[in-house]
Amino acid sequence: MSTPTLSIVIITLNEAQRLPRLLDDLAAQSFQDFEIIHVDSNSDDDTVALSHAAASRFAQYRVIEMQTRGVSLGRNTGAAAAQGDRLLFLDADTRLDPAFLAKSLAELDRRQLDVGVVCMDTAGLPRRLALGYGVFNLGIRITLPFFPTAIGACLFSTPAVHQRIGGFDEGLSLCEDCNYVLKAAEGKRTTLGILRARFGFDPRRLDQDGTLRTGLTYLRANLRRFFRGEMYKNEIPYAFGHYK
Repeated sequence: MSTPTLSIVIITLNEAQRLPRLLDDLAAQSFQDFEIIHVDSNSDDDTVALSHAAASRFAQYRVIEMQTRGVSLGRNTGAAAAQGDRLLFLDADTRLDPAFLAKSLAELDRRQLDVGVVCMDTAGLPRRLALGYGVFNLGIRITLPFFPTAIGACLFSTPAVHQRIGGFDEGLSLCEDCNYVLKAAEGKRTTLGILRARFGFDPRRLDQDGTLRTGLTYLRANLRRFFRGEMYKNEIPYAFGHYK
């Protein structure tokens, strides 16, 4: 089996409704030189069964079933199994345009970026959601020069960077993705930038927790990180996979 250009790590916890849609998007990509590593965090719905059923649609596809749940653990587990020259971390509730991979990889190569941060697509969204996503995107752009942040639901990296920074910090329950790019940016040999391509993001987080409440949670978290450091004692509680 040939070594792929890209390793796509997808983490799930009870994503039977959303994972098939993401897999449809990946099957429709104009760029197909990738492997998929699906890491499941002990789902109790049909997520894993649906994943196995979809495997034949792709040239290289693996399912890793974990017994312990955790966002960072899942991403690190997938990265450890990756064979590609680049990594793409995806959550199951993301959606991708058919040209997303081709455009993103071309830009990463052209700009010689090790880590590529991707913002959320606001096109066609109701005003409330477009405003909420727009604020998140603005925050990512504003903080890039001095305190980079990111959305881990769609994030490019490389195996070398991932290994050098120790992957995602499994001691963090919130902002582990922001911590990842901050650690990467601290390395003088690492280049980091925001890509032009954007990804679709399921609004369930804003729908269930509220746009304002969600935004304030992340604002508080990143202000605390900036002034007092990372949160290892669940200072701002945030449960993995609590969405309905």
